Amino acid sequence: MNGFDIGLFTRAVQFASEKHSTQRRKDEDASPYINHPLALARLLANEGGVTDVEVLSAAVLHDTIEDTDTTAQELEVHFGKSIALMVQEVTDDKSLPKTIRKQQQVDHAPHLSRGAQLVKLADKICNLSDILNAPPAGWSKERRLEYLMWTGEVVEGLRGVNATLEQIYDSLYERKGEIG
Repeated sequence: MNGFDIGLFTRAVQFASEKHSTQRRKDEDASPYINHPLALARLLANEGGVTDVEVLSAAVLHDTIEDTDTTAQELEVHFGKSIALMVQEVTDDKSLPKTIRKQQQVDHAPHLSRGAQLVKLADKICNLSDILNAPPAGWSKERRLEYLMWTGEVVEGLRGVNATLEQIYDSLYERKGEIG
């Protein structure tokens, strides 16, 4: 795609904002959920140097199928097949038990498209940052450490997609001793 389609990106932001409007994060402040997908897009663009509007739009939309009533078909109608497919690639099947969903993320990470790998890596970075800086209320030290270790398994399958983002992830991972 030539140039940055700001219209497409802002439509994705508006769509995600509306879909996540009643949702809150699990941190003590119960911050607005939309802050999370926006953080992914910011991280990808500013630190990761990603300029592909479809990847940035998919980042903003990445949890809409998984966490709202959004369908893949709806995303395709509004944002095109490429974005809808990226979102589908990073969407967990909530009908499966959590342990199976987590293992599938590990198993599937190396086989995702490049765009989906970027979105997945940004998601793990943002979630790990939250675990360290604004952890979910009620999560024990053990649960936070378990989550951190699992993200490491997922990220191993994403290695090679963006060196700068991988360094950011590694820096956060090295802070595991701060979890208390």
